[in-house]
Amino acid sequence: MNRFIPGTTMKFSEQAREHAFSMISPVLEATGGLTLSQLSKLTGLEGTTIQNWIKRGWVSPTRGGKKYSQQQVLRILLINMLRGAMKLEDIANLMVYINGDVEDTSDDIISDELLYNILCKIIFTAEDKGAFDTDNVRKLVTEEVEEYANEITDEEKLKKAMYVMIIAYRSGFLKSEMEKGLRVILEEFGA
Repeated sequence: MNRFIPGTTMKFSEQAREHAFSMISPVLEATGGLTLSQLSKLTGLEGTTIQNWIKRGWVSPTRGGKKYSQQQVLRILLINMLRGAMKLEDIANLMVYINGDVEDTSDDIISDELLYNILCKIIFTAEDKGAFDTDNVRKLVTEEVEEYANEITDEEKLKKAMYVMIIAYRSGFLKSEMEKGLRVILEEFGA
């Protein structure tokens, strides 16, 4: 299977299993942030899409320069990994449910980095087991949230949101696979 780190164009590596964002953070630290073109390459998104998300208030605007900070990159990765199956407005509402105002981290129930890392870990685990059924996903979410309970302010709220996020990610993947299969059939059919 050709695996990618969720929300990115980066190929999966074992290093990403426990801390997916550790594959990206060294570049951010070395460069002081990512340019729009670097962020577009990382995510596969058009620059206009990223700028639109900022205009809508789903991602905080850049400050004092044109580089995107770790917080902005994480939020873009989270939105990108869910957009294959969810409406952007629903993703934005889900992010507000989890972490309130995009500009204010004091109301966050979990850091975006930890949220992203846990989501990726659950996705990789479920993929390895071939088990994206609802019971297994709920079990994996519960285990991971409990493991990081000291870094989370509202476990029950987070469990609900993460369940939706994992199912949305998987639904987006399955939709993409269906579309690939349909293209092959239509090409064979001559349509």
